[in-house]
This record gives sequence, structure tokens and C-alpha cells, in this order.
Amino acid sequence: MTTKRILLDCDPGHDDAIAILLAAGTTRAELVGITTVAGNQTLDKTTRNALAVATVGRIGDIPVFAGHDRPLVRPLRTAPRFHGESGLDGPSRIVPDRDASSGHAVDFIVESVMSSPGDVSLVATGPLTNVAAALRREPRVAQAVHEFVIMGGAYGPGNVTQTAEFNIFVDPEAAAIVFGAPWSVTMVTLDVTHQAGCTRHVQRRIEELGTPVGGFVSRLLEFYRGAYLRHTDLSDPPVHDPCAIAYVLSPEIFETRSAAIDVELTGRWTAGTTVVRFAEAREPPAGRDLEHLDPRHRVPVRIDSEALYELIIEALRKLA
Repeated sequence: MTTKRILLDCDPGHDDAIAILLAAGTTRAELVGITTVAGNQTLDKTTRNALAVATVGRIGDIPVFAGHDRPLVRPLRTAPRFHGESGLDGPSRIVPDRDASSGHAVDFIVESVMSSPGDVSLVATGPLTNVAAALRREPRVAQAVHEFVIMGGAYGPGNVTQTAEFNIFVDPEAAAIVFGAPWSVTMVTLDVTHQAGCTRHVQRRIEELGTPVGGFVSRLLEFYRGAYLRHTDLSDPPVHDPCAIAYVLSPEIFETRSAAIDVELTGRWTAGTTVVRFAEAREPPAGRDLEHLDPRHRVPVRIDSEALYELIIEALRKLA
């Protein structure tokens, strides 16, 4: 079986950091590159954080490219309440052992996909600014990827507004471009990531690896747990972004449905909402007719959380 090749576009971020380590440590895929975007924190911080995670994981052979420092149209909104001022609060500050690669993330995405059509699994766990720009630069990217998986959106409640999830909310215009492109997007939403909260038992298992990587991830989770306890009613923090990597590695641990997806751009209270109509639905959502849209996208609705954490712990052990 051919090893999958993953290109990860992200905005580290505690859960992005774990997604990087999962993609780098798994034996089920090869991480070919990391691109960064402004989101959880400003671009300088998310890029530095990606390099710091690569340093901890000893994955210095994987290139890191910085991308867009703001959304396509709107001012940048960051998430210090959940990720701190550094974007990666909790562990002691790590000095990266290298700088970002020269060049722009969008160029790297286009070149990586187009140089090996049908080979790259593109995964985005932050705002979709870089991916939308790549599609504008080279529309054939949509046909040339092996698959495209995002962490973002919701068909139930949001986590920034009542209906909008953070990654889509930050740059809804980019998301609209992405969902409107001629490809199938797998959208791993809050509805499924909230089924995979990291229990204290799982955190102890990670700490008990007794490695620098295990200790780093445990300290990330401890800060993240505290942030969720302060700002939500969740006692076990959901590790959203590794779920998108897990979909590439083991799609069988998800139950997935086909859907049409659009993005609300103009609502005063609803901008950034992903409007989802599942293929088998008899009626469109109230106030929005999506019957004319192709239900070509995929939306996981269930996850085997135990299997997810086995994937994560297995990958962290390999990075020891």
C-alpha cells in the first residue's frame, strides 16, 4: 500500500501542535511540509510555534513555510483566551533550532500539489486563507490533490458565535472560495471533535511516555484544559485538529455523511456559519434552500475517540 503524503496548513495553536506531531510520528503517512497562517495567533507566532513543535519532535527535515498574515477581507481575530499570548502557552518557551524556509506558503502548496498530481493529502486546521489563495493562483489544485480535509465549521452550535466555528469565522470569504471549488471537502466539524475530549486518563498516558515529546504534549494539554474550564462547560478539552489528520490516516474510525455546504458571509449575527444540508435530508435548513447545491462534500458525524487517542499516543511514542 502506498504511504499517504500529507501537507498540513495550520495556525499553531495547542491542538495544531498535536496534529503536527501526529502527522510527523505516524507510520501510516509521510508529512511532506507544514505551512502556517494567521489564526489562533498572529503569523509570526504561529510560524514560530510550528518551528518550536518541529524542534521538540526532532522533525527538522520537514520544511515550514509562512503564509498569509491576515484574512482575505476582514481584520484578523485571534484566540488568546484558549491559546495564550504566545499561541502555545503552557510549556516552557522553546527556541526553534531553525528558521522558516524561504518562500511563501501558497507557492509551496501549489508546487507540492501540482508536481505530484493525485499524491498529496492536503489538510487545513486553521483559517482557509492560504488554501483559497492557492486555488486562486492555480485552480487545478482542486483536481490535483488526493484529498482535502479541514478542521472547521459546524452543523450544530459554533464556538465563536452561536452558529460559527472559529476557523471559518476568521476568514469566511476564504472558506466560501474553498467550498465553491470543484472538489470534495471533508469537513471535520466541532460536532465530531467535541466527541473526542482528552480525559485526564489519556493525558496521564501521554505523560507516562516519559519522553520530551510526551512531557511537552502533557503540558500543552494542561494549559488547554484550564482554558476550557475557564471559558466553557467542557472539563475535557477537545483536540480538534488531530481529528483531521486522523481522518486521513484512519477514515474507518469515523462515520461520515455526504452534504452540500455553503458559508454565510453577510449575516450580522451569523457570518462564518457553515450551512450544511445532508444528502439524505428531506427538507433544506430553515431559511436557506441548498437543494440546488451538489452534496459532494463529506462531513464526519461520529468518531471512535479511543481509536483517535491510540493513533496519537502511537505517533508520540515513535517521536521519543
